[in-house]
Amino acid sequence: MDAYYLGRRHLHPPLQLPPLKLLTFRRRFHRGGVTGAFACCSTAADHHRQERPWESYNRDIQPHASSDLAHSLHVLADMEAAGMRPSAAAYARLIRALARAGRTLEAEALLLEMRHLGLRPDAAHYNALLEGLLARAHLCLADRLLLQMADDGVARNRRTYMLLLDAYARAGRLEDSWWVLGEMKRRGIQLDTAGYSTLVRLYRDNGMWKKATDLIMEMQELGVELDVKIYNGLIDTFGKYGQLADARRLFEKMRAEGIKPDIATWNALIRWHCRVGNMKRALRFFAAMQEEGMYPDPKIFMSIISRLGEQGKWDELKKLFDKMRNRGLKESGAVYAVLVDIYGQYGRFRDAHECVAALKAEELHLSPSIFCVLANAYAQQGLCEQTVNVLQLMEAEGIEPNLVMLNLLINAFSTAGRHLEAVAVFQHIKDSGMSPDVVTYTTLMKGFMRVKKFEKVSEVYNEMERAGCTPDRKAREMLHDASVTLEQRGCY
Repeated sequence: MDAYYLGRRHLHPPLQLPPLKLLTFRRRFHRGGVTGAFACCSTAADHHRQERPWESYNRDIQPHASSDLAHSLHVLADMEAAGMRPSAAAYARLIRALARAGRTLEAEALLLEMRHLGLRPDAAHYNALLEGLLARAHLCLADRLLLQMADDGVARNRRTYMLLLDAYARAGRLEDSWWVLGEMKRRGIQLDTAGYSTLVRLYRDNGMWKKATDLIMEMQELGVELDVKIYNGLIDTFGKYGQLADARRLFEKMRAEGIKPDIATWNALIRWHCRVGNMKRALRFFAAMQEEGMYPDPKIFMSIISRLGEQGKWDELKKLFDKMRNRGLKESGAVYAVLVDIYGQYGRFRDAHECVAALKAEELHLSPSIFCVLANAYAQQGLCEQTVNVLQLMEAEGIEPNLVMLNLLINAFSTAGRHLEAVAVFQHIKDSGMSPDVVTYTTLMKGFMRVKKFEKVSEVYNEMERAGCTPDRKAREMLHDASVTLEQRGCY
């Protein structure tokens, strides 16, 4: 019994809408009432407007679908009110635009409307909706859509499999990823550069660095070009699992082939060398990056500062700051100096207000990313009040705190063992209409793990799944550890 029949047996029927409602909808449509899911109310002016040819309507829908979706939907409503229907290409554009905007129910309604009208959806229509569902981790709905695709006799193509592979790799669904790769091989669909990049990420997230080595040889044998994205993924994979010699060799091979490292390349090399305490090489990469004209990422500063601070090498930090200032990196140097202070060398900027005032004095543009780095610096040390102050100062600058910033606040409270405040921030996220992401849930789980409230870990994990957010590997590991502990205590 293959995957299709197993899915058909255990999943709900796909894309089912009561036929009666669709028929009723169409009768009202032909009587001149409601024109469709996206129709506007008719007015007296509608009866006197000049008739437009079908080509004009259809042409007007497509170019605006991605830039002005509301306009395209309005044109669709007018077109249906005039008794016409768009082409299959126009439907595909609208479905893709709605799905990418997160309006998957409306995209699905258009697909259903196509089928009801007798227009045969092809792979492009299904892929457009599939992309939207997978982007929001609605994996069960995506599985149902695949079943409907099979029922309609629409063959999956390269785009279908690449969407699935990317989503399964991001979600850590290893077995599903292998199934997709097997299907592609069976159908003679070869991986392209983007596919290999996804595969590298899959190996990295699942500790398969040896397979990453084999992957390089496979790509060379097949003549697949290794671009900067693939090299970055491989370097990050080797670094994550302590194979820094392999990471450096790959870096040299990359440069020998004329591929210029980008900020992500340098970031990975510096971060993983910092992680193992090899600061000599980390600082060497940091200097080389600046010589290449790369603008240092504040996140790199944090990796270097925290590690050198742990080793008590404050003189090295001062030398690094002076070198940056001499290179003319005034803005980066200002952020760097403030972060050094936050991490405890002088203690001058332990207060967020003074920290922001110092950056303003340097005439530094305070972007959301700068606020995020500052909040993270305070959060990592459990300085909850200062993390809150950063958020308040950010609001005073007219910048609304986003989900990333609120996740940092949850992390600050969790690190400090103040799980009640972390829960309060989590509740605020939901009350404000934001959708918690996988980072929100895993950070909250980490907070409960820290205070040994293991039953709460399971509750958060279950809520994450109910919300349609696919748990990552870290969340699954915490759930496992919590479950084992509770079982040992006799709670299960």
